[in-house]
Amino acid sequence: MTGIRYVTPLREGGSVPGVVEADDLGTYVVKFHGAAQGRKALVAEVIAGELGRRLDLRVPELVRFDFDPVIGLGEPDQEIQDLLKASGGLNLGMDFLPGSLGFDPLAFGVEPAEASRVVWFDALIGNVDRSWRNPNLLVWHRNLWLIDHGASLIWHHNWKGAAASAAKPYDASDHALSRFSPDPAAAAAELAPRVTAGLLAEVTALVPDEWLAGEPGFDSPDAVRRAYGELLAARAADIHERITLAPRRRDRRPPPEWLRTWVDGKNAEGADAGERA
Repeated sequence: MTGIRYVTPLREGGSVPGVVEADDLGTYVVKFHGAAQGRKALVAEVIAGELGRRLDLRVPELVRFDFDPVIGLGEPDQEIQDLLKASGGLNLGMDFLPGSLGFDPLAFGVEPAEASRVVWFDALIGNVDRSWRNPNLLVWHRNLWLIDHGASLIWHHNWKGAAASAAKPYDASDHALSRFSPDPAAAAAELAPRVTAGLLAEVTALVPDEWLAGEPGFDSPDAVRRAYGELLAARAADIHERITLAPRRRDRRPPPEWLRTWVDGKNAEGADAGERA
């Protein structure tokens, strides 16, 4: 995919992705390798996003995105200009979901089974960026979509300590879906057997060589891919046993009888008024 028009920056995230029109006339959210998080954020997006898709979670389509900074020369913000100038070449595009809304756990309900799968998946990839403060979830056509996985696979920032880091528990106590009674063990029984060596090899093969080349401690991009696969396979086996959930919320007491009677009476009055009208 090649960008033909830089539309606008998205300033909600620290990486400042941009909405870009491509040569297929589609619109994509593009994350740039010149951002402060660098190419490893793009690697995490590809591995986490494509793994999630293969586990039947909703993730916007990901594409390799060639970007020429010339198409962004009309952007007036100098900081954005510097980002675009540093990001010529291959970047990562995500299908733009027009009309989607940011997820609000108080306004949109999620079935426990779906919450369970998302919490388990986030534990698997070590996603530290799905809290109620910043859910990184969208609601599109009444369905839940997962976005922004650049902060996952956090252990790849220090491969020497990666095994120990990947073995740590996962704290889901402030996860955006913690209020929907997730059961990670049930999700693990369904999803963990699907995280095979073959599946992980398929997913890691989608990461471009140029984003993996020159990684300290590895002699080739394929060696880095195998390291990702081995860690994820090990986590899939037992991460559900190391997830810390928020304490279960007590059911709220029903309103007192006088209040229920008053509300019922007001509703009846409204219905009568509607009938008279």
